[in-house]
Amino acid sequence: MPVALEIPDQYSYVLAVATTTFFLNTVHMLRTSKFRKLARVPYPAPYASDEEVAKNPSASKFNCAQRAHANFTENLTPFLGSLLVAGVQHPVAAATLGGAWSFSRLIYLLGYTSDAGPKGRVVGFGLSALCDIILKGYAAYTCYQLIF
Repeated sequence: MPVALEIPDQYSYVLAVATTTFFLNTVHMLRTSKFRKLARVPYPAPYASDEEVAKNPSASKFNCAQRAHANFTENLTPFLGSLLVAGVQHPVAAATLGGAWSFSRLIYLLGYTSDAGPKGRVVGFGLSALCDIILKGYAAYTCYQLIF
């Protein structure tokens, strides 16, 4: 049996939030490149060695930036999926949670690459994890609403 899917007018907010992640990825790339250059870690090495970190504080920041970027890309696909699904029935809630997630991922990056190092990522992680789990709940509820 066919299902007619009507996209609400507010779905444009969901798409706008999804678009923020494209720019956030660029911020990650620029920050990682900056610290790679300062750490003098040549391509294709993905991380600075322990010896390089011991000699150069920028090498540690590069490793943190690289890990923050990897963590962002690991979480991006499930985030976008849940954002787009939840937004079909709950566009304002999805866009609000998605915007908070995107902003918290910026806080995560900046905190992780600050002088605090790995401890600096805690606030951004906490907020993004909370937004993520609620958004996934909305996505599951949307599927339930569409099925039943």
